[in-house]
Amino acid sequence: MTAETRHTAFLLWPGCHPAIVMPALAVLRSANRMAEALLYQTECFTLDDQPILSPEGWQLPGRRWQAPPPGLSQLWLVADVAQLPNSISPSLTLQLRSLARENVTLGGLEEGVFPLAMTGLLDGRRCAVHWRMLEEFRERFPAVLASTRLFEQDEGRLSGSGCAITDLFLSLVAEQHGPDLAALVAEDLNVERIRAGSEQQRVPLRNRLGSTHPKLTQAVILMESNIEEPLTTDEIARHVCVSRRQLERIFKQYLNSVPSQYYLELRLNRARQLLQQTSKSIIQIGLSCGFSSGPHFSSAYRNCFGVTPREDRNQYRAQQVQDGRVSI
Repeated sequence: MTAETRHTAFLLWPGCHPAIVMPALAVLRSANRMAEALLYQTECFTLDDQPILSPEGWQLPGRRWQAPPPGLSQLWLVADVAQLPNSISPSLTLQLRSLARENVTLGGLEEGVFPLAMTGLLDGRRCAVHWRMLEEFRERFPAVLASTRLFEQDEGRLSGSGCAITDLFLSLVAEQHGPDLAALVAEDLNVERIRAGSEQQRVPLRNRLGSTHPKLTQAVILMESNIEEPLTTDEIARHVCVSRRQLERIFKQYLNSVPSQYYLELRLNRARQLLQQTSKSIIQIGLSCGFSSGPHFSSAYRNCFGVTPREDRNQYRAQQVQDGRVSI
């Protein structure tokens, strides 16, 4: 029996780097080769007449989107954080809703989850959002169950970003054509293992810290879990079963810092993320990051970043307007 050919299309937003879709195309191309059959027919589209061109000068073949091509099985919206989508046309929204009624699989790669969420087709469903955009996404789309898992598959809605795009498409090959073919494709692409979507995006803490010291890892996990109500250095030392002096020596050796300073910078970086990605008031953000008052928060923020929280937020928003990511 001849396997069904799945027509898979990628719709790229203006300014999107074509490299985002390459992991998906590599998996589907390998699946065709390993199966010696046309399991996947792929096509790329744009929203305008501009070519799909990278800043480095290489071009991805594609044509302007007018209407869904006949026999479409899967449509992936693809966008880039460098030019985050802030709107979707009513006509495209109607087309996507029509495809959803026809049980066409709809997905978002990288920031492609933003326009997909704008249609309402992700409401009540799980969606994998890159951790750097999570707060902004959650504020804009509270009805979507946003997560930082590697990828999500929920009732015909799929999402993933970064290297997890490879894992997502390998899982689709396994689901649609069996795990043996998926294993062959993984081997062909030199993928050591196919990661499950339930795994978290963030790299292991020990890799981020450049350290395998278990007490340091435990201490930083405690700090990251207690942003709103910070622990004292003595409390952290007690929780990880070392003396305060020993904990300070570990931080100095591996991070060239003391626990209190590292903790403060952790909270301030969290505050900066909230300032840039949410509309919460500055005092709300300060309190949620463990600062007892507005002046305390502002002073610590200026000492760390050289500007006040309000100045930093205004500068960030002005840059967004200049880059065309938001309108005035």
